[in-house]
Amino acid sequence: VLSIALTLWVSWQLEGGAAAVNEAGRMRMQAYRLALSLATADTAAVPAQAREFEASLVLLRQGDAERPLFMPWDDEVRRRFAEVEHDWLAFGKRWVTATVDPMAGAAALRTDAAAFTRHIDALVAGIETHMSRWTALLHLLQLAVMMLAVAGAATLVYTGYRFVLEPVGQLKAAIERIQGGDFSARVPSVSSDEFGTLAAGFNELTGHLQSMYRNLEAKVAEKTAELHEKRERLEALYDVTTLVTRADTLDELAAGFSERVARVVHADGVALRWTDQANQRYLMLASRGLPGGMVEGEQCLDAGACHCGASDPSVGTRVIPIHPAGPPLPYCELAGFRTVVSIPVRLHERTLGEVDLFFHADIALSGAERSLLDALAAHLATAMENLRLDGLAKEAAVSQERNLLARELHDSIAQSLAFLKIQVQLMHDALGSGDLPRVDQVLAEIDAGVRESYGDVRELLVHFRTRANAEDIEPALQTTLRKFEHQSGLKASLQMQGHGLPLAPDRQVQVLHIVQEALSNVRKHACATQVWVNVEQQPVWRFEVRDDGFGFDPEQGAPDETHVGIRIMRERAERIGAGIEMNSGCGRGTSVVLSLRPSPSAGAVARPGAHAPAEAAAAFESVG
Repeated sequence: VLSIALTLWVSWQLEGGAAAVNEAGRMRMQAYRLALSLATADTAAVPAQAREFEASLVLLRQGDAERPLFMPWDDEVRRRFAEVEHDWLAFGKRWVTATVDPMAGAAALRTDAAAFTRHIDALVAGIETHMSRWTALLHLLQLAVMMLAVAGAATLVYTGYRFVLEPVGQLKAAIERIQGGDFSARVPSVSSDEFGTLAAGFNELTGHLQSMYRNLEAKVAEKTAELHEKRERLEALYDVTTLVTRADTLDELAAGFSERVARVVHADGVALRWTDQANQRYLMLASRGLPGGMVEGEQCLDAGACHCGASDPSVGTRVIPIHPAGPPLPYCELAGFRTVVSIPVRLHERTLGEVDLFFHADIALSGAERSLLDALAAHLATAMENLRLDGLAKEAAVSQERNLLARELHDSIAQSLAFLKIQVQLMHDALGSGDLPRVDQVLAEIDAGVRESYGDVRELLVHFRTRANAEDIEPALQTTLRKFEHQSGLKASLQMQGHGLPLAPDRQVQVLHIVQEALSNVRKHACATQVWVNVEQQPVWRFEVRDDGFGFDPEQGAPDETHVGIRIMRERAERIGAGIEMNSGCGRGTSVVLSLRPSPSAGAVARPGAHAPAEAAAAFESVG
C-alpha cells in the first residue's frame, strides 16, 4: 500500500511537472510574440502580452493544485527560474516600459530576445532533467510494487498451504478416519491461531465420541445380554405353559416341569415335592440330577425335618447355603451341593408343595430370577389343580352316568329279571305238581322274558354308544333311525326344517337318549308299522317322534308307565331345561314332542365327561 501511495504521489508530481514544462514552453512562445510585437512596433499588444508573461511567471512560482501544476524545485531549477525572472525584469525595463524605439535597436532586441529565450530553454531543460529523475523513481517504485506483488503472492500461497490447506487436509483425514470407525483420530495442534483452536476443539470432540462409543459398546453388550436373558425366561414360560396344556397325568407334568426348570436356572439337581392337605408330609413327585440314595432317603419328608419340605408362605423363595457351620443337611452334603433354593408352590393362599433346586456352587438370586421362579411355580400349581379338578369332573361324570345306568337297568332289565324269577318259581311248582301244560306255558313266558331282556341289553348298548356332533345333530339322528330300523324292522323317516343355532354336545346327547327312549317304547308297546321323526330348528328346537300304532287313552295314562321309561325321559328333559309333551289316542298312534331353546354359546363348551357312557357301553358289551 505504501509503494502504491508513493507511486501515485510521484505520478502526481510528474503530472504537475509536465504542466510546468508546458507553461515554461508557453513562456518561450510568449517571449517570441512580445519580441515580434516590439519589432513590428505593435505597441497596443505589448502591455497585454507583458501581463500574460507575468501571469505565467506567477503561476510557475506559486503552482496550481487544481490543474495540477507544480514546479519541481531543486537548486538548478531555482537558479534557472531566478535567471528567467532577472532577464524578464531587464528585458521589460529596456523594451517594454522604456521609450526606446524598437526599430532603431532591432539588432539589440534580437540579441536580448535570443538571450532571454535561451534562459527559458535552460529552465525547461532543468525542469525536464528533474522530471527524468522523478520518472526513474516512478519506474523503480513500479518495479518494487511488482516484486512485492510477486513476493506477496508467493508468501500468500505458502502461508495459505502451511496455515490453511494443510490443517484443513489434516482435519479432513481425521474426519475420514472417524467415518471409518477409528475414533482415536486426532489433529496435531501446532499453532495458536483459529485453526489451532479448531484442532483443539475437534480433538476434544473426538475424545468425547470415543468415550461415548466405548460406553455404547458396553451398554449394547449389556442390553443384548439382558434381552437374551429375557428371551430365555419367555421361552421357559412358554415351554412350561405348553407342558401345562399338554400334560394329561400328574407324573408327566411333574417330570416335564423338573426337566424344564433345571434347564432354565442351570440347576444341578431338582426335587418336586407335593404336600398333603394338612401340610404335614412332603412327597417327592419327581426329581432330576439327584443321587439315588438322596431320592430314596427323601422320598417322604415330615414337615420341619429338613429345610426342604418346610415352606414358609411369608418368606417365599429361600436361598439356603449348605456349610458345616449351618444346619445339618446330610444328603445335600454327601451329594456335594452347596446351595439349595426352595420355592413354595401355592394356590389361593394354600401351600400345595415346593420345588427345591440344588447347586454345587454358592449362588444368589436376582429379583428377575425370583420373579421367574415364582411365575413357574404358579403355573405348576395351576396345572396341578386343573388336573385335580379335571379328575373330579370325570369322576362326577362317571358317577352321574352310573346313576343313570342304574336307573335304566332298574326300569328295564331289573324288572324283566324279576319277572323271570317269578316265572322260574312258577315253573318249579308246576314241575313239582307234574302239570305239564302249565310247564309249557311258563316256559314260553320265560323264553319271551329272556328275549325281551336280551333286546333291552342290546338297546342299552346302542344308547350308550350314542355320539353327538358339535355342529349338527342330523347325522346322529340318521344313525339312530338306521339302528332302529335294523333292530325293529319298522320303517323310520327323518325330516329337518329350518336353520338355527346348533345345540351343545352335552345337550345333543340328552336329546338323542330321549329320542331313543321314545323309539324303544314304539318298538315294545305301539305295534306300529311306521315311525316319523320331525325336527324344527326355529324359533326353538322341536323334536317329535310319531308312530301309527295303537296309542292309549290320555285320561287313563300310558300303560305300564314305569316300564316304558316316560319318567326317565322327563328327567333327561329337565336336566337340559327342555319340556316333554305326549299326545295319543286309542287307534291314532302316539306323538312325543321335546321342545328346548338353544344356548347362545352352543357348541362352545362341552360338559366334562359327556362321552363317558362309552366306557359303560364297553363294559356291557363284555357282559353281553
